[in-house]
Amino acid sequence: MSAGFPPEVVAAVSRHMNDDHAGDALLICRTLGGRPDATAARTTGLDADGIDFAVTVGGTEVPVRVPFAHRLTERAQIRREVVRMYREACDRAGVPPRPAG
Repeated sequence: MSAGFPPEVVAAVSRHMNDDHAGDALLICRTLGGRPDATAARTTGLDADGIDFAVTVGGTEVPVRVPFAHRLTERAQIRREVVRMYREACDRAGVPPRPAG
């Protein structure tokens, strides 16, 4: 079993991803999560080893887990790792990432 973050951290990250970065989550799931057919994605959780999504495929939600590049041990690492994943997803999809800021 993977080490986890406190429930309030998981809830805050999930809420932020769903409220502010749903398109980024969808791109991550399509490219890194192996679901190019996904039409929507929502973050459902995370732990030290990866982030979990529910993606819509053909009108049905299916789970997708995308592993982190390395085990995370601190909350501050979550943002850096999700940004890294987003940039990798953009690269794989051939789309330019948004400017940082």
